[in-house]
Amino acid sequence: MPVVLDPDAAAVFAAFQAANRPPYESVSPTVAREFYLAGRPVSNPEPPELESAKPLSIPAPLGAIPARIYAPKTLRKSNGLAPCLVFFHGGGWVIGDLDSHDVVCRKLAHEGELIVISVDYRLAPEHKFPAAADDAIAATKWIAANATTLGIDAAQLIVGGDSAGGNLAAVVALAARDGDGPKIAGQVLIYPATDFAMSHPSHREPETSILLTHSVIKWFCNHYLTGTADIDNWKASPARAKSLAGLPPSYVMTAGADPLRDEGDEYAARLKQAGVPVAYRHFPGQFHGFFTMGKLLPQANVALTEIAGWLKALK
Repeated sequence: MPVVLDPDAAAVFAAFQAANRPPYESVSPTVAREFYLAGRPVSNPEPPELESAKPLSIPAPLGAIPARIYAPKTLRKSNGLAPCLVFFHGGGWVIGDLDSHDVVCRKLAHEGELIVISVDYRLAPEHKFPAAADDAIAATKWIAANATTLGIDAAQLIVGGDSAGGNLAAVVALAARDGDGPKIAGQVLIYPATDFAMSHPSHREPETSILLTHSVIKWFCNHYLTGTADIDNWKASPARAKSLAGLPPSYVMTAGADPLRDEGDEYAARLKQAGVPVAYRHFPGQFHGFFTMGKLLPQANVALTEIAGWLKALK
């Protein structure tokens, strides 16, 4: 499928190429994490002022999971309790942390007028599959069990994330539907990774290999998965779940220049076919990762405002 970048996205990509930074797959995971975090100030929009942003420690069987809880100045409440978005950051299950996605979580809390809890799940290759998925499920269960103490309405618990984080949000929603977790009110899947088979056309098209390149995806996968047998496991590939029926209302976003485009599109279509209410949004002229680049890409702010509106309308 031909991809034509929006002018601003093309300018960002040109600047990225001119910087000549070594690709992630040519360095160690530790160095890749440093590169990823160092690039954030260049692209992060101005963060809104919040009521609070505090560290949170979530007990888990294999050790506490760090998290951060954000409360906006204007908070939608019912009987003193507010809706909550449990957010999982992107980064291929290898890079990214609470700080890399701090600004986007602040903006989601501010514009969505809800509590956001960002979860710092364990990363690969130090902790391979299913560590990240297990942490995401455990964290969501703990948040639900402690909802009232946290000021959260457990009936309005939403999960979401970008890229690998969208994968984890989809996994949490599936687990919860099948009894391993609380009832989930909605899921926000921002260019999610849904199928490790990587067999869709967008995984082969040269036009999609921008920032998130075909080669770096393989690097992420090799670090995260323990072997090819994991590909068919729905905890790794939510698209491999036998059914998507009974999942919560879903917002699914894809980008045109993205190897994950087709699997995200297909997942949204399958959700609809399964009777799930779906809001599907495609940004044809943007690349994978644009959502967190609000300083440079106006469409990132458009997308975030749309998601905030969807969250507000969720019943």
